Amino acid sequence: MKITQKVQTELNDNIPKHVAIIMDGNGRWAQKKFLPRVAGHKRGMEVVKTITKSASKLGIKVLTLYAFSTENWKRPQDEVSFLMKLPITFFDKFVPELVEEGIQVRVTGNIAGLPAATQQSVQKAIADTANGTKMILNFALNYGSRDEITQMVQAIATDIAHKKLTIDEIDEKVINQHLQTNFLGELSDPDVLIRTSGEERISNFLLWQIAYSELVFTDTLWPDFNEQIFIELIKEYQKRDRRFGAIKK
Repeated sequence: MKITQKVQTELNDNIPKHVAIIMDGNGRWAQKKFLPRVAGHKRGMEVVKTITKSASKLGIKVLTLYAFSTENWKRPQDEVSFLMKLPITFFDKFVPELVEEGIQVRVTGNIAGLPAATQQSVQKAIADTANGTKMILNFALNYGSRDEITQMVQAIATDIAHKKLTIDEIDEKVINQHLQTNFLGELSDPDVLIRTSGEERISNFLLWQIAYSELVFTDTLWPDFNEQIFIELIKEYQKRDRRFGAIKK
């Protein structure tokens, strides 16, 4: 009941429908505690559970989490191997709770590029939670926005070559339909993008989709992120005047 009471006393009715989070700072959190970097990633997954439940209780419809980028393959092999095993452990323990909460798991990114065991775990989580209608928990996994946009251009070019589409028919709707977030429909664009750890950059994340998203940054490292900080950042979002390029009368 804690978060419900906070919603009633601290938040107004302007709850964002889609929240995207760049979960940054796991490695630095671990280093500050003289722990291996993987300890930060392990702790970070526990925070994912907390924030997922909080978002669902707030009435958020889509929570997109930047879990692993196309650039993260450049990290040390032992860290990458650990990160590829994390979804297996995470989904094995958390999926029953997600089913109970009515939360549906989806993944944006190149799933086929993941190790076989990781792919299997991801696909099972998607299948097991397919009937969830309360919120979509969307993991950006092996995802990079430039890669997504490149694939979108290739797909549209292929449609034109096969005479399924003409150049004059290309508009924002067609582009959205060819992006990896197309399954989100009208909810594909985040209302707010949050980044933790004090960094203030986008890092190749949802470049098309965040064209009019509110950007909110916090110095808190992801493993230290919690429900109260999340609510404070939603309050910050609610102070913003979203005009989408127009002038309000």
